[in-house]
Amino acid sequence: MSVYDYTPMWAGAHYDPAPAGGEVTRLDLYTTPERDGSVVASATPAVRLRTGVYRFDVPTVPPGRYWGAVTFTPNSSGQSVRDTSVRLDLPLGQGLVGSPEAVADALGVPLPLTSPQRSRYEEEIRNAQADVSAYLNRPLVPRATTLRGVRPRWTDALDDIDAWPVHLDDIAEVVACRPNSDGTYDVDLLVGLNSAQEESVVRYVVAHAAESIRQRPDQGAGAGRRVSSVSVEGQSIAYDAAPAAGQAGALPTIDSLRRLRRLVFEPLSRPPRAPWPYSSSRRSWR
Repeated sequence: MSVYDYTPMWAGAHYDPAPAGGEVTRLDLYTTPERDGSVVASATPAVRLRTGVYRFDVPTVPPGRYWGAVTFTPNSSGQSVRDTSVRLDLPLGQGLVGSPEAVADALGVPLPLTSPQRSRYEEEIRNAQADVSAYLNRPLVPRATTLRGVRPRWTDALDDIDAWPVHLDDIAEVVACRPNSDGTYDVDLLVGLNSAQEESVVRYVVAHAAESIRQRPDQGAGAGRRVSSVSVEGQSIAYDAAPAAGQAGALPTIDSLRRLRRLVFEPLSRPPRAPWPYSSSRRSWR
């Protein structure tokens, strides 16, 4: 089973129907972008996590790309609407920032993917994520934790991380909070960078995973280098040069993620320390 967090779209804007008495009721999955065939799977109802975010528990389906339609009512007196902007590459929640299907799109490889293709694309995604993680000096997948028996600083915006007495040295996001009988709350948090929600990270990882596959000599048909011309006899092939950094179509550079880097601060000056064994440190000074 996968978990999908949905943000309703209505009248061209992100919208939360709950304050107006509306609700998000249903997610239907289809195997075609027309969404006119049989429904492969449905998820209902949605649980409101926080302002504007609703969670569906998506049933287990074969890995691949699915097109979704979400039904919700904008307010208590309005008719239900159908949002057909949802596209899911399942399964979700596997620790991958991008999906093998997104890599296939970048390569121009038709879907559905075979099992060997999926395995190879996942491997390249993990390699690209390792490079990004090393550059950012932080993991790309947040960790889930729960604060138990805490009291909020205010009660009108419990999905605001500043409403809770937490002292963390990293990004934190409130996922859900549950009231207790004594007036306290149990609060579920995601701590760390949630890279799957960072478009710049997703684009970098997918683009570089695709390029790594494209440059491999064993990449197979449909994922080769960019061919500009082939001789009549097929004895010579000319390849297009990749666009330079900053040009349209160029691969994103690692510097585009600089704002997400986690810096490690150390004091500019330290008190003098006697060499071991006179100091508490066991480090030998030379």
